[in-house]
Amino acid sequence: MPDSANASLDRIRHSLAHLLAAAVLKEFPDAKLAIGPTIENGFYYDFLLPRSLAPDDLAKFEKTMRSLAAQNLPFKGESVTPGEARALFKDQPFKLELVEEFAKAGNKLTVYRTGDAFMDLCRGGHVENTEEIPAEGFKLDKIAGAYWRGSEKNPMLQRIYGIAFESKKALDDFLALREEAEQRDHRKLGERLDLFTFSDLVGPGLPLWTPRGTLLRDILDKFVWELREKRGYVRVDIPHITKRGLYEKSGHWEKYKDDLFRIKTREGHEFAMKPMNCPHHAQIYARRPWSYRELPQRYASTTKVYRDEQSGELAGLTRVLAITQDDAHVFCRETQAKGEFIKIWDIVHEFYGAFGFALRVRLSLHDPAHPEKYLGDAARWKTAEDMLREIAREKKADAFEGVGEAAFYGPKLDFMAKDALGREHQVATIQLDMNMPERFDLACTNEKGGRERIVMIHAAIMGSIERFLAVIIEHYAGAFPTWLAPVQAAVLPVSDKSNEYGSSVCAALAAAGIRAELSEADESLGKRIREAKLMKIPYLLVVGEKEQKDGAVAVQSRKGDEGAAALEDFIKKIRKEAEIKAI
Repeated sequence: MPDSANASLDRIRHSLAHLLAAAVLKEFPDAKLAIGPTIENGFYYDFLLPRSLAPDDLAKFEKTMRSLAAQNLPFKGESVTPGEARALFKDQPFKLELVEEFAKAGNKLTVYRTGDAFMDLCRGGHVENTEEIPAEGFKLDKIAGAYWRGSEKNPMLQRIYGIAFESKKALDDFLALREEAEQRDHRKLGERLDLFTFSDLVGPGLPLWTPRGTLLRDILDKFVWELREKRGYVRVDIPHITKRGLYEKSGHWEKYKDDLFRIKTREGHEFAMKPMNCPHHAQIYARRPWSYRELPQRYASTTKVYRDEQSGELAGLTRVLAITQDDAHVFCRETQAKGEFIKIWDIVHEFYGAFGFALRVRLSLHDPAHPEKYLGDAARWKTAEDMLREIAREKKADAFEGVGEAAFYGPKLDFMAKDALGREHQVATIQLDMNMPERFDLACTNEKGGRERIVMIHAAIMGSIERFLAVIIEHYAGAFPTWLAPVQAAVLPVSDKSNEYGSSVCAALAAAGIRAELSEADESLGKRIREAKLMKIPYLLVVGEKEQKDGAVAVQSRKGDEGAAALEDFIKKIRKEAEIKAI
């Protein structure tokens, strides 16, 4: 959508938030108003109300909003002094808190009136008149709880969400896509396909992986490791806790101290569950002196890190407390960094190509207007960022710049992939770090015998395995390609008489490296076929007396009934499919 269209839609959504507040005040004159911003796909408004809302209330508010919009009410803004604002909002404590905050910061105060129906403290961005609002292009969506300003120390408010688009068709398209997304929800599919579970006794945000889910994780991790091993990486292993001092020296403690799980030993020492791996890998490099001839050093480790997320932020596999990273760090000379970046770039494209993802690249840069958010000086940042721009140009990448998206220690290449529903996800990332080597005094001896500062490259191909699995479960709707499926073939004997042959078929598949499962004839064949299809197993092999006589299997795939095939031929077919990672 062009920027002008986005801006127009944002004004419509912002105006609808005001109409929502007007509708709520009509029903609850003593309602206390909080904030009502636009968000992706719509808007919301927070209220303190005398009773809990019910879904029927939304229909009533929606009707009032449409009635107000039909009155062709103008939106008009005006500047006010802090004193005038206090008088206007004397019965609105949340607005008064904002007035005091804005006044103290010296910010300009403005109010916007919607005809005579409503007035709000607002910086603007509205339609000129409610006649510009598409009457059938919006709907109120849901009710949720939200603390004022996100703090549990503040009152709990009721948040009403709305969805808004430029037309009824656009709204209907969005709702249809959302319904499809709900069908693909990785939380539902993960349970149905027996991949992972959560336990109240273990705690939220801590997924437990079943045998099938663990197999899926291992297949992905093995794939990444094979790509890295070919390019000279070696495995290392690190502990899950560390002394506070490590993160103080790296700079992570000051930035992330509120997100850490902390441990006090009986001797009074303070440790933390590691939230990242890079300082540990830096200590492995720092264990001895290095010659320039020995560089690059490439360390890889798939391991968990831990972040103390708030419970309200946890969501399935996309936001968890225990995050598995396929992490790697390269320690090299600055002159070698570009070549190492390109090696990782090639790994990323080979890996994501196996899933059919086309990638675009965000050059995640620092925000020069806020240098206090980053480690290192401006010259170091310019050198690092220019290198990333050069790599993107050489690779002829579909690239765009994201100012302010850099890590606090260095710029990044963030790879973006669109899933089957057209949603874009950040997946792999490569980060150039010139600051941690400085903090840990990491160096090598150069050709002249002098001490030369090195650079450090951070690279995660999947990033978080949990989050990546959420993406691909939804991308494939749980129907993984054969090479990735935890169970590649289900063997279904027609009757008890064929159980023995079914068992021998299953053994032959396993001996050929094919992940097979025997579903013996305890239930009807039809029921077992339905269950295998619900588990989204790529191939169902039905075997009876005829197949046993012919040394064959009757093959059903996702494409339908493929007829009989010699067992040996089927094994060749499925092995080839898995070998080339056919999508």
